[in-house]
Amino acid sequence: MPRRSGLVAALFAFFALCTVARAADPLPRAAPEEVGFSAARLGRIAEVLRADIERGRLPGAVIAIARHGRLAYFESFGYLDRERGTPMPPDAIFPIASMTKPLTGVAALLLLEEGKLALTDPVARFLPQFRNSRVAVLNEAVLAGNGPVETEPARRPITIEDLMRHTSGLTYGARGTTAVHRLYPPSSAGASASLDAAQFLDRLGGLPLLYQPGTVWEYGLSTDMLGLVVERISGQSLGAFLETRVFRPLGMADSGFLVPPEKQARYARPLPAEPDTGRPQSVDMGLHPRRFECGGGCAVSTAGDYIRFAQMLLGGGRLDEVRILGRKTVEAMTADHMRPEIRNTFDRFNPSLVGYGFGLTVAVQRDAGTGLLGSPGLFTWGGAYGTNFWVDPREDMAVVFMAMTPGPLRTYYRRVINALVYQALTE
Repeated sequence: MPRRSGLVAALFAFFALCTVARAADPLPRAAPEEVGFSAARLGRIAEVLRADIERGRLPGAVIAIARHGRLAYFESFGYLDRERGTPMPPDAIFPIASMTKPLTGVAALLLLEEGKLALTDPVARFLPQFRNSRVAVLNEAVLAGNGPVETEPARRPITIEDLMRHTSGLTYGARGTTAVHRLYPPSSAGASASLDAAQFLDRLGGLPLLYQPGTVWEYGLSTDMLGLVVERISGQSLGAFLETRVFRPLGMADSGFLVPPEKQARYARPLPAEPDTGRPQSVDMGLHPRRFECGGGCAVSTAGDYIRFAQMLLGGGRLDEVRILGRKTVEAMTADHMRPEIRNTFDRFNPSLVGYGFGLTVAVQRDAGTGLLGSPGLFTWGGAYGTNFWVDPREDMAVVFMAMTPGPLRTYYRRVINALVYQALTE
């Protein structure tokens, strides 16, 4: 009898351990072959990343690949902190920079579903600082970086759709050398460190737009404005709204705008110097409070959290028994909103995205003739510190790659991981 009791206790402990391990997975596990992957070919991901880690080109990474709603691959590599020799855990926390934008897009779409805003609404309805927007006259002197900047009235108001697809005329100061760019904050990270929300709105509301609203895709501070629209309508901070409406329902326990002290030991660090240029690099986004929670680039997350967010979008707004968005809302988010009259400047922004359109805070693949592998309808976005995600509905697949490569290597790894994932598909 004692022996049987001991066996029962051992079996109970074994199954308890399995339950803990399974609970730590962000999605149900599957053997790669069960969901149409070759395990051997997926092994090339480890070969490439470990070789680069050994060569000192990459501190570490975490990658999650889901297909048919199941986790085919979820691995961590290298170092959380190379200088201290800290191994990379699967639940490492990364500053996700512009991967914040799709989160903010979902927040705005939740309000759209409640009838509190429409894509055609003028932004000035919620942010009166943009009631009388003016647009820069891009003469030769201004294009060469010289002022003064002459302006003309905006031909139509900036709309919510303009904010979501980057056709507002707002820009990042660091994205160009014209006299207009010199007037803008370099990034939302810098702006949120020095300005509170009211100061940020007053500053942007007094600046000339780079282009007429609705005419040119120009990457910039549009999604930060969208986050402030969410705050104005909801009466909550963007982080609080996302916590109650997205993060908590989806079980995204490590996502937000500030890493609490007890979790900071899991914060990933870049190499102290960029491998190719030798320039010093350091990132602390999310470790200290910002003056406002910028919806364009200030969130943190983990690969496990973000694959759940991506899988929710792949599931038409639903994950498990939780529905975040309606199916048609997700279809609208991931459709190409770049009408023929809009000038697409992706070739200047990122050559890999030539052939893409843009939806509501995500890039959308139009056809197979692009710089990356994938299917028409694939949607994606990445972050300036080295993170990236994409969802390929045709392949019923979601991928999240997290690394701390804030230099030019981030675009290299987007191409490499893209190729390594697709070459492993067998079905």
